[in-house]
Amino acid sequence: MTGDEVMDRARAAAKLGYGTVVLQAGEDPGLTESLVADLVRRIKAETPLAVTLSLGERTREELAAWREAGADRYLLKHETSDSELFRHIHPTPSERISLLKQARELGYETGSGVMVGIPGQTYESLADDILLFRELDLDMVGCGPFIPHPDTPLGNSQYPIPDSRPQVPATDVMTTKVVALTRLACPDANIPSTTALATVNRERGRELGLERGANVWMPNLTPLEYRRLYDIYPGKAAVIDTAEQYHDNLLAVLAAFGRVPGEGPGGRGGHELSAENHRRA
Repeated sequence: MTGDEVMDRARAAAKLGYGTVVLQAGEDPGLTESLVADLVRRIKAETPLAVTLSLGERTREELAAWREAGADRYLLKHETSDSELFRHIHPTPSERISLLKQARELGYETGSGVMVGIPGQTYESLADDILLFRELDLDMVGCGPFIPHPDTPLGNSQYPIPDSRPQVPATDVMTTKVVALTRLACPDANIPSTTALATVNRERGRELGLERGANVWMPNLTPLEYRRLYDIYPGKAAVIDTAEQYHDNLLAVLAAFGRVPGEGPGGRGGHELSAENHRRA
């Protein structure tokens, strides 16, 4: 997406009454420090939105520049607190937990999270993840089920499981248990009911997440022509509506089970608001 296309979506978010927008991408070298900083400044100058960045592992200097430009939050999932398992699924060196702490020092609200059911994940390591959420005092926590993509090492049947202990299942039930326990451990955190949860349970996945501890529903405002390029796992719960159509449908879904969307930028403590809460984009 071009900068102007991103700004068009940011203005649409503000017009729909959302309080915050999430700019998410992979670790793309084309997203330079100056390019992202300029985009953040434009959003902050032209809209009342809070800005969350989710751009992978970046340097402290980049995080500092984006914070100075006006970014409010940084989201970086650590995937698992089990260092041996992390090395198994992510062979390049990583300092994600250190980067989260640095982002906090720079004044960001910070977010992280895990995939539930990673090959080799044990119940003990998953319990450690929840304890780490609390230790890091996270403002946002994302817990979604692991859905393998067949074109990745984790997605083919030859991928070795590194531990003989019981494997955590990547189910909607297990995921919502983790969401519920995370809510108990981090009562003030914002916890989304994820698209991955809606993918493994297309009928009620997201609703179950909201009923069991999540308090955020994140509408996707990416232009339709770009959404098909975000192929992170097969069967991804797709949205083919325009932003306005999706917004109307979302309000209807929330009303059907007695939830009222909150307003504002969605800062810490948003668990007191209901459902879509902060109307995140």
